[in-house]
Amino acid sequence: MNAVFEQIHRHASVRRYKPDPVPREWVEAVVAAGQRAATSSNLQAYLVVAVTDAERRQQAAHWCGDQVHIAEAPVFLAWCADLSRLERACALRGLSQVTQYVENFLIAVVDVALAMQNAALAAESLGLGTCYIGGIRNNPREMIALLGLPRLTFPVAGMTLGFPAAQPSPKPRLPLRAVLHWEQYDRSEEDSALQEYDAVMAASGIYTNRQVAAQGRATPAEAYGWLEHSARRVSQPQRTHLREVLREQGFDLM
Repeated sequence: MNAVFEQIHRHASVRRYKPDPVPREWVEAVVAAGQRAATSSNLQAYLVVAVTDAERRQQAAHWCGDQVHIAEAPVFLAWCADLSRLERACALRGLSQVTQYVENFLIAVVDVALAMQNAALAAESLGLGTCYIGGIRNNPREMIALLGLPRLTFPVAGMTLGFPAAQPSPKPRLPLRAVLHWEQYDRSEEDSALQEYDAVMAASGIYTNRQVAAQGRATPAEAYGWLEHSARRVSQPQRTHLREVLREQGFDLM
């Protein structure tokens, strides 16, 4: 272990913030650190919109599912896949960009994810807190309008940024043997690893406030762990309108 490992292992999402503003140069430094992440072919297919205006943050909070911490945090960063910049590069060189294939969009999404994680670590090293906001995809048309995004861009994830009012503890993660495979995929230990992790999460109290009876499934609170929580989460359709919005933004994916 060293300082980098220790910081990584301390990561936890922050959902309560002090009102203290984050200096503009700190925001710029955090995003610049994100830029140092790996990027496919140096395409850097992403953009960031920093929202600091209180009214705009309130609107963003509403469109992201009325998440209070978005309005409370002094900065909301919208991380977006961006092929529009490359469209301009092609125009300047007399070429036409190919945008209709899934690969091109995945390049941009992976670039966004890598840059965000770099930025989050940089922010935490400054004593700031962060929280990833997948809710930015709840109402993407409204967020696109709020952020003034052009064609061939799409809001992939948001990030709150500010000084923590309270520092949460890191959540337990899956046992390494459930994630790391050597030479070839081997699920021989997966079930035992999942049961072990499920018991840890059920005992942790993290899911105490989750609904434990839904859709005819009566589950004792003590049995409500990662398995039940995750299975319920992925058994329901989510944000089924995204393909349509992507097409409206110019991503007619094949």
